[in-house]
Amino acid sequence: MAMGRPREFDIDEAVAAALPLFIEKGYEGATFGELIAAMGIKPPSFYAAFGNKEGLFRFVMKLYADRGAPIVADALSQPTAYRAIERLLRLTADADTDPTRPAGCLYVQGALSCSDKAVDIRDELKVLRTAAEPLLEARIEQAFYEGDASIEGVPRKLARYVSTVIQGLAVQAAGGSTRTDLHEIVDVVLDNLSRHHIILTSDE
Repeated sequence: MAMGRPREFDIDEAVAAALPLFIEKGYEGATFGELIAAMGIKPPSFYAAFGNKEGLFRFVMKLYADRGAPIVADALSQPTAYRAIERLLRLTADADTDPTRPAGCLYVQGALSCSDKAVDIRDELKVLRTAAEPLLEARIEQAFYEGDASIEGVPRKLARYVSTVIQGLAVQAAGGSTRTDLHEIVDVVLDNLSRHHIILTSDE
């Protein structure tokens, strides 16, 4: 039988309050005591609403995905493949250094290293980290089909490259790099793309 939601707190606000803690400390690093303190609820309400920490984290992952979706949509709507990549990287750099929350990315810091108990969470985050790759690949393919010559290369490899850069930006942000630092990294990436320095033209 499905558990009813507790009436004494707003579940969406509680999930939003837990998100920064998971970004800062990861899935296993965030303790139960820290979570309920941040959410402002009592243990019985927590268990009634989420079941356990894994249940809460799934709510948090969905919230994080919902917040990130407009960034990807905005990027993919840009007129050229180059502009799409530029927009995605710039918005990511800004999000990773959002002053209203801990620096970095939930998908990267959530559970890269974990115990056997958190393997399922780690695997889910691995999928989420690369969820934008096929979307970006399709956008690049569309651009090439339309005669867009703003960048060159194999769409699959370009999408994977950009995805890897995005994850690297999150690591740098979590390590203390500033927004300016991240945008300087993006500058180099975009310069390479525009000058066709990256050898990604073979699909072998």
